[in-house]
Amino acid sequence: MNICKKNLLILVATAFTALIFPSEPIKFSYKGGSNYTMVERTDLRRYDNNKYKGLMSREVKACIAGKDGLYEGSFYVDEKTVHKNVSVADSVHNATPSTFRISEDGKFEMIEDCGYPSFRSFPAFPKNEVRIGDSWTATAERSVDPLNKGIPTKFPMEVLYTYTGDEIFHDEEVYVFSAQWATRYGYSIIDEEGDPSLKSASGSHKATMYISKATGYAIVVRDYCEETFIYNDGNSYTFKGGIALFTEYAPSMDSEKVMPVINRVAVSMGNDIGIEETAAGLRLTMKNLQFKSNSAELLPGEEVRLNQIAEILKASGTTAFLIEGHTASTGQPNAEMQLSIERANTIAAELVKRGVPADKCICQGRGSSRPVADNSTPEGKAANRRVEITLFSK
Repeated sequence: MNICKKNLLILVATAFTALIFPSEPIKFSYKGGSNYTMVERTDLRRYDNNKYKGLMSREVKACIAGKDGLYEGSFYVDEKTVHKNVSVADSVHNATPSTFRISEDGKFEMIEDCGYPSFRSFPAFPKNEVRIGDSWTATAERSVDPLNKGIPTKFPMEVLYTYTGDEIFHDEEVYVFSAQWATRYGYSIIDEEGDPSLKSASGSHKATMYISKATGYAIVVRDYCEETFIYNDGNSYTFKGGIALFTEYAPSMDSEKVMPVINRVAVSMGNDIGIEETAAGLRLTMKNLQFKSNSAELLPGEEVRLNQIAEILKASGTTAFLIEGHTASTGQPNAEMQLSIERANTIAAELVKRGVPADKCICQGRGSSRPVADNSTPEGKAANRRVEITLFSK
């Protein structure tokens, strides 16, 4: 029997079996969950006016604290475009806060919108029970900023979903969906708050997603897309390639291992470290860090404290750490923000040298926006110069 006939017989047999022994009906719902980490990796070939520009790579990382359907966290973005191993566009490194709600059917309500997450109300679940092979349509939303102008544009997506089966993914039971939709923006669909220079967008997407049976959240989404964005100046930008979204729920902190370390560090460091429980997890505050003036370079003398912080992080067993830099107020908010980002990155680099996994570190600059003391005194300024590290563990 040739291969074509054999494959046809398998398809017919599978379809016949599905008719005789249909799968149990399922009612999908988003049940929510505690903190999770999200990584969105984009690798797209970029064409400017149909001329190949290079490979645009973007990684978006976030730690999201969730409770009762309300989620809040910061999205850290790292992007660059490379052609023939040479960077052809400035790298983008920024972090912005986002707050949103997710209802039981997967619908998003954005409260503080920084442009991330890029996909909202995705996946969205049908109101009725479905079986394997059933399809449904639902409206989602996409947020894009193709040229990194800092002005995200949002437009609706009419997504066709199909429930294709059940699997085990990394020891977790999941539903498997396929999804496809078209990109359509311009003329009848305009985002009044978006980039006014964006004239239109078109393209197509095909995705496979693994949905946690426990929480209803998309653990993995793999999307292949081809999109073209046309601007009012006549220039067009086409992107072709893949977008992958990974979500991992943070395990509980290993208290038996980490608490003895924390207690020992607290005794030895005294007032040089603050330790407190927060809604997101355990926060460690490195007080009065000794940097060179207006610099992210650490002065000698911080080695012992960094060693002890690294020991805590390695013992915690958590999925990710948020490292936030804070500065005193000097009346220059832009410079303060940049300096706080650089100092957070410095601490992260020092911790990585001490064995903390780099992929667990998410850095955020806060500038002088969150003082803990009066900036009018030298003592207050010293207290405000700090780095806080949150162990996402709840």
